Amino acid sequence: MYRFAPSPTRNLHIGNLRVAIFNYICAKQSGDMFIVRIEDCNKAKNIEGKDQEILDILAIFGISYDALYYQSENFKYHLQFASSLVDKKKAFACFCTQEELKTDKYSGKCLHVSDDELLNNNLPFTIRIKKPEDTIHFTDTIKGNMSFTSSDVDSFVIMNQDKYPTYNFACATDDMIQGIKYIIRGEDHISNTPKQELIRKSIGYEEEIKYAHLPIILNSNGKKMSKDDEGSSVKWFLDQGYMPEAIMNYLILLGNKVPTEIFSFTEALTWFELKNISKSSEKFDIDKLRFINREHIKLVEDVELSKRIGYSCASIGKLAKLYTQEASTTANIKDKIDTIFALKSSDEYKEGLGKLKTIVKDAPYFEKFDEFKKYLEKKSELKGKNFLIPLQILLTGKKSGPDLAEIYPLIKNYLQEIAK
Repeated sequence: MYRFAPSPTRNLHIGNLRVAIFNYICAKQSGDMFIVRIEDCNKAKNIEGKDQEILDILAIFGISYDALYYQSENFKYHLQFASSLVDKKKAFACFCTQEELKTDKYSGKCLHVSDDELLNNNLPFTIRIKKPEDTIHFTDTIKGNMSFTSSDVDSFVIMNQDKYPTYNFACATDDMIQGIKYIIRGEDHISNTPKQELIRKSIGYEEEIKYAHLPIILNSNGKKMSKDDEGSSVKWFLDQGYMPEAIMNYLILLGNKVPTEIFSFTEALTWFELKNISKSSEKFDIDKLRFINREHIKLVEDVELSKRIGYSCASIGKLAKLYTQEASTTANIKDKIDTIFALKSSDEYKEGLGKLKTIVKDAPYFEKFDEFKKYLEKKSELKGKNFLIPLQILLTGKKSGPDLAEIYPLIKNYLQEIAK
């Protein structure tokens, strides 16, 4: 069983999408279930509708799930497990004030509070788990053998004063309840893993869970990509015109040993292995993504590509591919094609452009561009750049661009609309 556990407190980060993709691939390869668990226990920070937005984005990338859970639905189990740990003397009530908790390490002040003191104390309290007596070990598929001492883990809080579970407690118990066998997530969670292992061991859970912690993705300055940075959200990349196929291709390629640079998800299923992921962090290379996006634009069927940019015929899809010579996203390509069909104007070439518009509106159909060009040149009596530049503006909306001989076969059936 594999899981992806996003929080509905912010936009889906590109690194989180990478985690979802890797979990989905491994589930598909092994024939195991893949679940999505919305970690919504932080009621104060949850954003309304963000959970559905995350699910919609996963659907755009073709990531389907076998079951959907909301962490808040397990709240009663979180309380039961916490109460059980207190009863077994494996957890304890902590009455420390916020001022006392400012130190890095817990003092252990409340560890030996007697039952009488506990019953007669009306102050708000948290519940802490007792720190482990032994070193906690686990093997990471990417990082190798990991060890954490008792002092590394300490006696941490598992239930807050409002009686809601902390992240580590909810996550650890949910993975146990849902039978997760393999946890693939970012390396920023490595310090959480021994805590979650301790929680499950203290409860008495003996099933082994395997781990793989993915190196973080760095920005162009070599720093961790911020989860709150708009330019790192999946929605931002989609809005910019990066195609899901290309984004997925790049995220699988990043820091990985792959047989080829350009591939589909189906192809990746045949060779992907977690052990081939680099242990080191990788910079997010936007130029590489642009290249991959152009290549995937070329691979999409013409009619499908046309639909993605708001049109509906194969010729416009072919035209879109032609514009990959100068544009790398569907958003940029759409702008260029929209300009072809927009109203044209030019202060510098106003007279020539006006002449050509009038002639094209009454012109016969020409199969070949050379015949069309000769007809316009003869009728307009324009020469040199006074003919060529207005013609370029008329057919593309710009003074320069792709060769008109290449564009003409793809727009010849729309000339009346283009010359409006």
